[in-house]
Amino acid sequence: MVFTPPAVIQPSRLTYPKTELWLPIVSGITDHAARNRINETIRRSASQLVAKQGPLSDPRAEMLGWFEVKTNQKSVLSLSLFNYAYTGGAHGLTLQLSLTLDQMTGRQYSLSQLFKPGSEYVKRLSAIIAQQITRRDVPVLQPFVSIRPDQDYYVADRSLVVYFQLYELTPYVYGFAYFPISVYDIQDIVNENGPLAPMIVND
Repeated sequence: MVFTPPAVIQPSRLTYPKTELWLPIVSGITDHAARNRINETIRRSASQLVAKQGPLSDPRAEMLGWFEVKTNQKSVLSLSLFNYAYTGGAHGLTLQLSLTLDQMTGRQYSLSQLFKPGSEYVKRLSAIIAQQITRRDVPVLQPFVSIRPDQDYYVADRSLVVYFQLYELTPYVYGFAYFPISVYDIQDIVNENGPLAPMIVND
């Protein structure tokens, strides 16, 4: 396996009235088209979060955006963008949007693309998450049945972390509900050409 250096991630601060956003700027990638594609995906995704929060018309309104890098190895970049906004009411709301990208091509992967075509990944992941909910005694707003086919996720080293937005599964006070799943527990259905495959290799 050829070693691929990790991408260079630099924070960039953008400020507007009532708004402060920290975005990752990716460099250090040989293919300039792939690098540009990745940065455009990040900018577009951050804009989506801003739009979802709605207008900051309340005099007390404010918005803060930041990011966390989850994986930056083996040509895979996985990160989460966060956006907190107070627009009035009892409390603010934090949104999270995660991106898993191929550093060689700039391609973004949805959850379904991590797995072999035709594999029952929704059923498989849902069963694992249901077990974790019981074992960890996670408080749920209603009985858990299944994840969405496009459920939010990110890759963290040798784990696939599936998560739920605030209010989606658990009460607001619980925060984001994260469910880490070892790649070794699902390796039989992993797409050999996707971003989880390199994480299975013990090197």
